[in-house]
Amino acid sequence: MKTDMSAKTITQDMPKNFDFAEAEARLYRWWERNGWFKPEVHPDADPFVIAIPPPNVTGALHNGHALFVSLEDLMIRQQRMAGKAALWIPGSDHAGIATQLQVENMLRVEGTSRKEVGREEFLRRTWAWKDRYSGRIQDQLRRLGASCDWGRERFTLDEGLSRAVREAFVTLWEQGLIYRGPRLINWSPGLQTAVSDLEVEREEEAGHLYYFTYPVEGGGGIPVATTRPETILGDTAVAVHPEDERYAHLIGGTALVPMLNRPIPIIADEYVDRTFGTGALKITPGHDPNDYEIGQRHSLPVLNILNEDATLNANAGRYAGLDRFEARARLWADMEAAGLAIKVEPHRHAIPRSQRGGEIVEPMISTQWFVKIAPLAGPAIDAVRAGRIRIVPEHFERVYFNWMENIEDWCISRQLWWGHRIPAWHCADCGQITVARQDPDRCAHCHSANITQDPDVLDTWFSSGLWPFSTLGWPDQTPDLTRYYPTDVMETGYDILFFWVARMIMLGLWFTGQAPFHTVYLHGIVRDEHGQKMSKTKGNVLDPIETVERYGADALRFALLTGSAPGADMNLAESRIEYGRNFGNKVWQMARFVWSNLEGYTPQPVTNPATLDLPSRWILSRLHGLIGSVQRLYDTCQFSEAGRQILDFLWNEFADWSIEIAKNALYGGEAEARERALDVLMHVLDRSLRLLHPYMPFITEEIWRFLPVDERPLILASWPSADPRFVDPAAEAEFGVLIELVRGIRNARAEYRVTPGAQITALVDPGTRRNLIEAHRHVFARLCNVGTIRLIDGANAPEKAATVVVADVTVYLPLAELVDLDAERARLEAERAQLDEQLQRSGALLANESFIARAKPEVVQRERDKHAALTASRQAVLERLNTL
Repeated sequence: MKTDMSAKTITQDMPKNFDFAEAEARLYRWWERNGWFKPEVHPDADPFVIAIPPPNVTGALHNGHALFVSLEDLMIRQQRMAGKAALWIPGSDHAGIATQLQVENMLRVEGTSRKEVGREEFLRRTWAWKDRYSGRIQDQLRRLGASCDWGRERFTLDEGLSRAVREAFVTLWEQGLIYRGPRLINWSPGLQTAVSDLEVEREEEAGHLYYFTYPVEGGGGIPVATTRPETILGDTAVAVHPEDERYAHLIGGTALVPMLNRPIPIIADEYVDRTFGTGALKITPGHDPNDYEIGQRHSLPVLNILNEDATLNANAGRYAGLDRFEARARLWADMEAAGLAIKVEPHRHAIPRSQRGGEIVEPMISTQWFVKIAPLAGPAIDAVRAGRIRIVPEHFERVYFNWMENIEDWCISRQLWWGHRIPAWHCADCGQITVARQDPDRCAHCHSANITQDPDVLDTWFSSGLWPFSTLGWPDQTPDLTRYYPTDVMETGYDILFFWVARMIMLGLWFTGQAPFHTVYLHGIVRDEHGQKMSKTKGNVLDPIETVERYGADALRFALLTGSAPGADMNLAESRIEYGRNFGNKVWQMARFVWSNLEGYTPQPVTNPATLDLPSRWILSRLHGLIGSVQRLYDTCQFSEAGRQILDFLWNEFADWSIEIAKNALYGGEAEARERALDVLMHVLDRSLRLLHPYMPFITEEIWRFLPVDERPLILASWPSADPRFVDPAAEAEFGVLIELVRGIRNARAEYRVTPGAQITALVDPGTRRNLIEAHRHVFARLCNVGTIRLIDGANAPEKAATVVVADVTVYLPLAELVDLDAERARLEAERAQLDEQLQRSGALLANESFIARAKPEVVQRERDKHAALTASRQAVLERLNTL
């Protein structure tokens, strides 16, 4: 086909089906090669900016990535079409622990380790690993259609971001907000580093509660319970509730640590739960966060009994050198021998495990680097409370305030080699620390050259906390920083609201004086179809890249976007992805039908809906109502509902009604009627493709190439706006009557088993809608195969007819023309006989007293429900027989 059109010339034939495997890669290269992902396509427009949550540089795409890519790309594409200078900043995170583990595993396979090869060689190996695998995640993001500006891609360890990290650290140090000292942190014995709360998973597991007697100086004892007996060796107090009469006489006394006989005080504290265990609590400030707080209140000494490899140190006395679990068994055996053990009970409790290594994490006192966080938290709280930053969904604001108002100092050091090394040098001569923007060669205090850089690196969240502005050039006031900061939306998972989002807000406000974004959109976790967490061990993982290869990126995107809601977990079934693919195929077939009728067509804009017929005015009104609704839903971040409404319109209104009715004009109408029908079809298809593009960018762009529409690619086409000229409630109401009449006739045909190809006659009492029925005989003929319509008044209604009533219109469908009455009666009689037999068996069973007495209550109830359903079915059959 070659069709000359005002917008562009179509010279290709549109394939029967969409080949996503071929088209997706071709279209993505086309978009990227032409620079359409860059904000400069709208050089003078207001910017709209999203900084991508940087995935791990060596990672592989999972469904959490697929969801955030789909959501953020939807926002970017819609804003680009709305005329904004849309910038989506891509990048990746160096992922300190994850990447270091990968390289350590590689070294282990080679028969060596990082300590054997040394820091310099290890870092060389790690950079080589990064260079080898860093392109994988970016390629996978491209597979999903991510329209990022790849020319602005950043990496958290690149030169510019490393400079930003150093500037931030030194500035906070100069402001007195960074300090080094001993505090309680999460220690990973396997990884040999402090880890953040985010890197610790706490799930309930089967364990034990150990009851024992704490000896009291002077005789007697206090019964105490613990889940970790080895920590008894680090106890520095025993606590009871001040109002617990059982122990009131012991408060102020002295207890003796079992097997060590070290004296410790017996104290009173309201934190103690009198109803749990024995009502007395052993206090181990060096290995429990709650105990640490109690210890601070009572000025208790903090005792560490663990080495970095989780063996016990000299503070554990005779148990020094033992592994923590071996020490647990040995200590408990000794306590049993000494008569101090009371009992051991099964007990389920939350056990902290390293997200990466899986081993049990230990709360432990360790000398680390910290940020005094309270001065940064205040402005971050104010920004959300004043509405300068909104969190979607809103209820997470309460969670945010609760955490921020109780925030503790941030441990920013990690005992790793891969990461931003802390820019601090320790002087061996004067003991002072030098912190500098440039590597020093002498101590800033005594000028000694005998200085050594701190071996620790910064927490990954420190560098990613600077992400919204460091990616744009900060600390320099670059053109990008001037134009594109603050960004607009931060879209990420609700599980890192505190660990990342809160830190971005705090650091953004502190270093730039501006909130880094005005909206935080939080998505949930993608689970399997039954709501279970996806895992390889359960065999329920839907790999997104395999899914894309099987169904196409559009299908996966549409499933994720229409199945998720802000802040809520979503269940992802393969059937949902199949439905997305089927919907895409349906859209292709709709468009191909329109394309197939374009020969010789010269498009004209639809400007005066008053000159159009009712079906055209109805679909145009529905379309522009949809456009307005979708915009309102976008404005309130209800993207899933917007997508569902677009699908419902295209499939259930445009395809099922508008296209079907238009066939009358296209196949047998006058030339003018044909042109007007195509004008309306093109108007609707054009706007619908624009609405659908952010959800399904590939198939919509490919369809766009075959239609007489805007010469610009769809990715740059303008976002549609609702035109009040086309909104026509009266047309919707009148055509709604026709829709319900057609549905009623279809239902009657199905109920009476009329052969689909058989034409029927309808007697219609039109009430006040004679003109409506007269003008739309072709609608009934095409959509429910009514060959003849005879208008009557109510006085002449036939006696034996199926009846459809909508508003003041009554349609009579004579039974004799609908069905073979004798055959239908025979069928119904057979159905009644079968129901009678089933009712007899069920009734006999329910009348059996032995069954009622012995069967489980739920079994009896099921039988009663079955009997009631059979009774209802029999009544329906009798009513049908009476009608016949």
